[in-house]
Amino acid sequence: MKNFQIIKVLSASSAVTGNAKDNSSMFIAGGTNLVDLMKKNIVAPDKLVDINGLDLSKIEFLKGKVSIGALAKNSQVAEDASIKEKYPLLALALAAGASQQIRHMATVGGNMLQRTRCSYFYNTDMPCNKRVPKSGCGAIGGSNRMAAIFGTSDSCIAVHPSDMCVALAALDAKVLVEGPKGKREIDFTDFHRLPGNTPEKDNKLDERELITSVEIPDNNFTKNVHYLKVRDRTSYAFALVSVAVALDIKNNTINDVRLAMGGVAHKPWRLTETEKFLKGKTVSEETFKKAGDLSMKGAKGYGDNDFKLTLGANAVTEALTIAASK
Repeated sequence: MKNFQIIKVLSASSAVTGNAKDNSSMFIAGGTNLVDLMKKNIVAPDKLVDINGLDLSKIEFLKGKVSIGALAKNSQVAEDASIKEKYPLLALALAAGASQQIRHMATVGGNMLQRTRCSYFYNTDMPCNKRVPKSGCGAIGGSNRMAAIFGTSDSCIAVHPSDMCVALAALDAKVLVEGPKGKREIDFTDFHRLPGNTPEKDNKLDERELITSVEIPDNNFTKNVHYLKVRDRTSYAFALVSVAVALDIKNNTINDVRLAMGGVAHKPWRLTETEKFLKGKTVSEETFKKAGDLSMKGAKGYGDNDFKLTLGANAVTEALTIAASK
């Protein structure tokens, strides 16, 4: 790790201004992913802009929505009684992520910006278009058990690692950001990018923009929700496949539904076609089995990860079944 300078800021405007002065600078809050990347020499900023002094850690329940500050800790959000009551899917997804120690340090904004855990990305001796553009994708034709099955390209088949983001994608969240050009909001489903020809770009943020908060609109998904995370071990492991399910059931009929998957794409993968199929359907084993199969439409395996095609369908079916039974 090379030497770097740390600058502490006390307002979002000064953070953006300070960061804008140097393109080799990066924001740091919890640092649970960034420090690892610096140790591995994957990123080497000359300057870190410490934003922990900003007033961005509040959870505010406003008319028609909840606003969660970008510096709110993952554990703070997951354990908030009102979040558990009104947005239980988010609490479940956060509780499934990482370890307790990391959740106490990791922030909501940082969780959104974490990089892929693809082994080729972390191994600087191997080709990786995300780390070194135009160097190639080692996972294509290499070891790709954890790789994506949706939205891939010839440049990259890496997956986004977050659990929290899968729930936020399902719940129609919005991301509020601030930069040199002012403030703007981004639909969460548009925030992260698919790899295309520029896999080094993970999201729609300008390099000089700062995430200030995430907003989730009110909904009726307070009971029949579930976050299913299939992984190699039951703690501190990234998802092979995960499914976020939120159902609004009335008289055994699915009135409304939200579905998203993790561990299958370069971004949280919203299952909009499956949602349309499920709306108005009667809750049944047959319906959920068809939904699972439909969810794999367009999926493509790369050898070692072919099992995800079956696992993904079964996971959607199981997650729907569990959610509906609550």
